[in-house]
Amino acid sequence: MRLSSAAALCVFALSSLPAYADSRVFIIANQPDGYGIDECLANGASCGASAARMYCESHQFARASSYHRVENEDITGAIPASTRSPASRAEAYVAITCQR
Repeated sequence: MRLSSAAALCVFALSSLPAYADSRVFIIANQPDGYGIDECLANGASCGASAARMYCESHQFARASSYHRVENEDITGAIPASTRSPASRAEAYVAITCQR
């Protein structure tokens, strides 16, 4: 009887835990492509939704939950300061959060 009570308690505890989706944030360079998609992604506009979704799907994720511009200062440790060129300071980045 004790074993079945313990098993029932375990099942209840595991079923009450919230399900966490597997998600990942991709930081990509925001390079102008002439189509305006870069501005849609960087500004978080709805026109960037399909580009963000396609990026996530190409990395085996189901959907993009958010996308927005990130500043160089927000990306810590990605590029050592000694190797940055003056041109790379002007480069913008976009964060795309993908979920399974």
